[in-house]
Amino acid sequence: MTDASTEQDREWLRTAVDLSRQCPPSYTAFSVGAVIVDEHGNELSRGYSRETDDHVHAEESALSKLSANDPRLKTATLYSSLEPCTKRRSRPKTCTQLILEAGIPRVVIAWKEPPTFVIDAHGAEALTAAGITVITLPELAEAARSVNAHLVDRRGS
Repeated sequence: MTDASTEQDREWLRTAVDLSRQCPPSYTAFSVGAVIVDEHGNELSRGYSRETDDHVHAEESALSKLSANDPRLKTATLYSSLEPCTKRRSRPKTCTQLILEAGIPRVVIAWKEPPTFVIDAHGAEALTAAGITVITLPELAEAARSVNAHLVDRRGS
């Protein structure tokens, strides 16, 4: 896989941002959308924060809809409107850990996590250090931020 982004990456990331708009409102967590796409550009799964319970994250939700040993994950791309988490109080595994365990080789994000809830979030760095290709598309960051304006504006992030 290439480190370069494509128009397909922008389209799928827009889908992830659109999914984040379906999240039930919260003042204690970001609204995030995630889509997992196979190497041929076919959607495998999607999810959003708080889709199934108050604590589920978007990446976790999307991954939970696939078998852990689904061979398509080994060549898939995960699109997330926000950088995957590396710290979490509500579950034993972070989204970064779940992505690594799934073997997904490529992650595309719109927005790096601001320090609203976690200081020094470093999901992109952790994934990159583990050999995952991480691409940030800053042109979609404002769209992802706008869904969370009530949090970002309130906390000054």
